[in-house]
Amino acid sequence: EQGVAEEEAAIKSTGITYVHLPLNGAAPDPKVADLFLVAVADAKNQPAYVHCGGGGRAAAMWMIKRAMRDGWSTERAAEEAQAIAPLSPGLKDFATKYIAGHR
Repeated sequence: EQGVAEEEAAIKSTGITYVHLPLNGAAPDPKVADLFLVAVADAKNQPAYVHCGGGGRAAAMWMIKRAMRDGWSTERAAEEAQAIAPLSPGLKDFATKYIAGHR
């Protein structure tokens, strides 16, 4: 987790609020999506910079945000997510099911 600590220090040095929400891409936890939606809705966290090592987990969370908070269709949100980073079938399925179960 040294890389996470270094990333946190670098982000905080810019004045940006740092929120660490680890998401296991192989077994994503809906509670992380719940926390993510709260974090990106908080005005003190705007503008939001969403990052993960490969991009897919960040894209899945952004897909959920677009559908749940911005009113986008799941299909439109998935298209944007794919443009951000390739979504694994598992992450796309997770995001799609999360959206369907929380609307």
